[in-house]
Amino acid sequence: MKKVLVIILSVILLITSAYYAFIYFVPYSEGVRSGELIKFSRKGIMVKTWEGEISQGISGAQIFKFSVEDNKKEAIYDLQKFQGRYVKVYYKERFGKFFWLGDTRYFITKVEEENSPHFGGTRLEKDE
Repeated sequence: MKKVLVIILSVILLITSAYYAFIYFVPYSEGVRSGELIKFSRKGIMVKTWEGEISQGISGAQIFKFSVEDNKKEAIYDLQKFQGRYVKVYYKERFGKFFWLGDTRYFITKVEEENSPHFGGTRLEKDE
């Protein structure tokens, strides 16, 4: 009886580990989005995650919501620095999400400041 229980628990653990590894390491899609960075914050009660939003239209009708993992220090720093500016974000989309990683399936890997099409193609104020 003990042997059967150990086998069942091992199979459950193996399936759970394989599912987590698949969701975490295999991207569903990868891409780039541009827009005005309108929100970036660290939120949560028990587990804090970095969450943000980019407005992809003049009226703000199309919002791209994203998350950033804690180990992406450079992306977090750049998003804080470019708050309110036009940015280009590189992301990977996962098949699913886990509450301790973020609220969305979109995870930012890299951030660049972009020329705004709304202000004649110029950047607002450039930080050195």
